[in-house]
Amino acid sequence: MSGSLLGLFGVSFLAATLLPAQSELGLSALIYLGEQPVVALIAVASLGNTLGSVVNWALGYFAVKYANKRWFPVKPDKLEKASHWYRRYGKWSLLLSWAPIIGDPLTLAAGVLKEPFWPFLILVAIAKTGRYVVVALLALNVL
Repeated sequence: MSGSLLGLFGVSFLAATLLPAQSELGLSALIYLGEQPVVALIAVASLGNTLGSVVNWALGYFAVKYANKRWFPVKPDKLEKASHWYRRYGKWSLLLSWAPIIGDPLTLAAGVLKEPFWPFLILVAIAKTGRYVVVALLALNVL
């Protein structure tokens, strides 16, 4: 795997965790450079971002007992807000896991509320891949 694909995977992974990163800019820049097939760039970004969300789900599923600790990546009020949203709209809210601000806490809330792994993974992968397809089309000036 080339360095640019590894870098895109890394930034996409980090962007899906609760750490700040801008994977859309990385994807757009690599599309602009034209050194890699767009489909490969979308696939790598989607894989990294989906796996980052799996980390959030696992944190919620296995580490929620530490939610009140200072080091826990989500403040209790944000976790409660995301959990409320998740309880209200259920697993289908994971289709918004691509969205800024609410997406990462939703994936964490899915773990806290014990959403089964496979439905979680499928819905998040659809959402993340859909977002990167739109970003790629915008970068290619198709939309």
